[in-house]
Amino acid sequence: MHCKAIKTALEQIMIFRRLFLQENNCQIRYNAVHERGWSDSYLLFLDEVAVGYGSVNGQDIHGVRETIFEFYLVPYARHCANLLFRELLNTAGATLIESQSNILLLTAMLHEFAGNIDAPVVLFKDYAVTDYKIPDTIFRTLKEGEQVFTKEPGTYVLELKGEVVATGGFLLHYNMPFADLYMEVKEDCRRQGYGSYLLQEVKKQCYLAGRIPAARCNVSNPASKATLLKAGLQVAGHMLIGRVK
Repeated sequence: MHCKAIKTALEQIMIFRRLFLQENNCQIRYNAVHERGWSDSYLLFLDEVAVGYGSVNGQDIHGVRETIFEFYLVPYARHCANLLFRELLNTAGATLIESQSNILLLTAMLHEFAGNIDAPVVLFKDYAVTDYKIPDTIFRTLKEGEQVFTKEPGTYVLELKGEVVATGGFLLHYNMPFADLYMEVKEDCRRQGYGSYLLQEVKKQCYLAGRIPAARCNVSNPASKATLLKAGLQVAGHMLIGRVK
């Protein structure tokens, strides 16, 4: 069988990328990289028939594009996955592979072709409905021009006796229908449940906007992980990155 990878325009891979998104049905961390022009696209051919695609970005968005971060093949071509992936590696000149562990095909290629694999980021999906209540708190929308404890507040705030103690929201530049939760708690108000309560309420707003909440945090941030778990999310996987052997 003859395998090859050809660099192409983004629109040429979209027929396969729609299948990729449907099959994996999870938040794709680097979804916006494509539309922002930060990636290179490659069609993958088996015996002159296009059977999938690969995408390559850079660890520095303005630098060399050396990292394969998406890889998809139609099911009947997956018996040649290692051959097609090697063609992609060689054609793109990639030296790194980065995968979400909950995306199985690329993760398999990562373990086959890379070493020194690190898992720096934890991925979360929504799991449970919580019903926390904190007396004297008000969950509300940030008012126009309102100044709070952080320079970059979210859409929503948690107010305690007239003082904003937490802020957060959800980002929409991810693949539909997923959104990314974020929050920040005033430093002297941490470890008191405000972050989890805020996220509980933000999750409700996220669903009302027609989106499914998801999140991530660095593995070196156990406080954020604990807050997300308490707010009813669960670990969905990790970001994995390794250097090509």
